[in-house]
Amino acid sequence: MAIGGQAGVMTQRFTRDELVARLVRAGELEVSGEDLDAVATYFDTDKFRFHGPDGFESDFDGLNDYFAAVRAAFDDRTIRRGIVVAEGDHIACQTWIEGTFVREFTHSPAGPLPPNGQRVVFDLINIFRFDDQGRLVEEWVRTDNRAFLRQLGAEGR
Repeated sequence: MAIGGQAGVMTQRFTRDELVARLVRAGELEVSGEDLDAVATYFDTDKFRFHGPDGFESDFDGLNDYFAAVRAAFDDRTIRRGIVVAEGDHIACQTWIEGTFVREFTHSPAGPLPPNGQRVVFDLINIFRFDDQGRLVEEWVRTDNRAFLRQLGAEGR
């Protein structure tokens, strides 16, 4: 799409499909850890804000810390997106992150947990906001922490 517009009016630089592709790639990089330097190119690292379940708030560094804990605790990780809805600079989607829980998970909703060897599915609903440069600047996540903790072997915590 074209860049520019009238004074004070911003035109989105990316198509819906381009923003979705950027979102998918950013998730793949965070989950796999294959190119952590490239992750930052998908975010406004200074302005990014994460809004999670139960009032959890974080910035870009906190998000990276969380995914580092996921990569450390879970083997055979995958990520996939389901239904995607886009409007302007916002994209909402279903997300599933899966992995085998083989080492301590330091960032669970209940604090550090020992591994149980089970396949775990993080089942999320996300809403993302992009800036005019196609960078992620905000994310809201909703998930069922009780079901997640049950999979981690920490039901009732």
